[in-house]
Amino acid sequence: MPSLRPTLLVADDSPANIGFLGMILEADYEVLFAVNGEEAVELALAETPDLILLDVMMPKMDGYEACRRLKAERTTANIPIIFVTALDQEGEETRGLELGAIDFISKPIRPAVVKARVRNHLELKRQRDILAGLSFLDGLTGIANRRKFDQVLETEWRRGARSEAPLSLILMDIDCFKAFNDAEGHLAGDDCLRRVAQALASVVLRPGDLVARYGGEEFGCILAETDATGARQVAERIQAAVAELALRHPNSPVSPLVTLSLGVANLVPNLQFHPAELIEAADKALYSAKHAGRNQMACARN
Repeated sequence: MPSLRPTLLVADDSPANIGFLGMILEADYEVLFAVNGEEAVELALAETPDLILLDVMMPKMDGYEACRRLKAERTTANIPIIFVTALDQEGEETRGLELGAIDFISKPIRPAVVKARVRNHLELKRQRDILAGLSFLDGLTGIANRRKFDQVLETEWRRGARSEAPLSLILMDIDCFKAFNDAEGHLAGDDCLRRVAQALASVVLRPGDLVARYGGEEFGCILAETDATGARQVAERIQAAVAELALRHPNSPVSPLVTLSLGVANLVPNLQFHPAELIEAADKALYSAKHAGRNQMACARN
């Protein structure tokens, strides 16, 4: 699961430089290493580090091309990149900044300078992330919104493809919610959505997992590194948490209380395919749960 410490990616073709930067930084950060530009791009897409230290002159793909590719990908476009290089020409620095890098550190490496610049840029990123986080919240329920859901699913899909770890998705729908609104009114409907959302959030607690409002009365739950059995167990706990709310639903043909239908899907991600396949599988399972009478869970067949 993701570490609570910031994660750095150091890319340099020199083992000596990698070892030296690792010695400087590993006491305060989780540090990943790459020895060329291609490996740096692949690792960044899979792990989404908080900051990247990138050498300019590397085999296979130089730092400039790696930076260009990272800035072109939605999942890595906002990761700060610092070039660490022996090149000191003004034109080289200008080229890097125009590609989207935020800073240059000149070789030979000075530990105090590296520590200070990494610390400062991570703090700036933390402040930007706080502001960006507000745009990822659903205004009604206070949990993640669809935009955040899409971002996390793409990130976890890439991570799972790299580690060959299973990724699970639960799609959930409040049963007969229109009938609830018709009977209780839209203010009560909004309160119902909020309380169900918080019940879901109380179940899904691991740092790498996510509960989001998927749309209307539908919710999604992304479970990283979770197999089908684990996903079913989470779905059962979600059902129990909503049942404990004991929210009255006078117009439901299913139950006198608010209930959920759930579709559970599980895949080992593959970069040759798209996360939409997992969504489609969970959505079909959700449809099966509804078609079978609602207030139940259905699992996709792998």
